[in-house]
Amino acid sequence: MQGELKVRELERFKACYCGLCHTLGRKYGLAARFILSYELVFLSMLLWEEGQAPLIKRKRCIASPFCRKKYCTASWSLDLCAGYSVILTWWKIRDDLADESFFRSLPLRFASLFLSGAYRKAARELPEFDKAVREHLADLSEYEALCEVSLDKAADNFAQILKATAVDIQPESRNRILNELLYHLGRWTFIMDACDDLSDDVKYGRYNPIALRFKADSGKLSDESKEIIKTTLTHSNNLLSTAFELLPENAWTGIVGNMIYLAMPDACEKVLDLVE
Repeated sequence: MQGELKVRELERFKACYCGLCHTLGRKYGLAARFILSYELVFLSMLLWEEGQAPLIKRKRCIASPFCRKKYCTASWSLDLCAGYSVILTWWKIRDDLADESFFRSLPLRFASLFLSGAYRKAARELPEFDKAVREHLADLSEYEALCEVSLDKAADNFAQILKATAVDIQPESRNRILNELLYHLGRWTFIMDACDDLSDDVKYGRYNPIALRFKADSGKLSDESKEIIKTTLTHSNNLLSTAFELLPENAWTGIVGNMIYLAMPDACEKVLDLVE
C-alpha cells in the first residue's frame, strides 16, 4: 500500500510504523516487535485522536543501530493497536497450529512460547477484544470443520473481529462510523487474504472459502469467478469509503485516504491478476 503515497507522506507513514514498533517493544517486550504489521499501522492512524498532532523524534534501534530514524512517540492509539497486534497474532498462531502437522507447526510453537507473556498482559488490558477475537475465530474453526461454502459467513466473522477494535472509541457518533468502516475493511481483508493464499491452501489441504465457493480445487480461478470476487471487494471498498468520508479529520486523514482510494483497489487488481 505504500506505493501510492507521496514522499512526504511516506516518511510520516514510516514514522508511525517505527512508532508502533517501539510501542510494542516498550509495552510487551522484544519478541513482540517481530509481529509488527502494516495493517495495524493503518489502524493506528485511523483511530488516532482528533486534534492531536503526532510527536516525531529520532532514535536508534535494533533495526537501525547506526542511523537515528524518525518515529512517533507514545500515543493512546499506538498503545491500543500494540495490544490489538499481540492479541490478534496470538490467536492467529493458535488457529494455525490446529491446521498444521507437528513438524510444520514447530515455528508456530516457538512463536507461541515467546509471545505468551505479551499475550497475557494484552489480554488483561483488553479483555473484551480478546474475548471477541477468541469467539469469532472459534466460529471460523467450526466453519473449517464443516467445510462451510458460504464466503459471506466466513468473511463476516473476521469482519466482526476488526469491528471490535472500535468498541471503546469516543464519541459514540464516531464509534458508529468506525463500526461500519472497520467491518467492511475486515471483510475486504479476509477475502483478499483468501485469494492470496488460495494456491498454498489448496496444496496443503487448508480451509479456504474462495476455493470452496468457486470450486477451485486446482488452486485456479476462472475469469468469471475473478469478476464476482472483484465486484464484492469493490462493494466493500465503496462502503468503507463512504464511512471514511463521515469521519472527522485527524493528523493522518490524507494518508489513510490515499490507502483507501488508491492502494486498496490497486492491491485488489494485483492479487486477482496473480491468481491463475
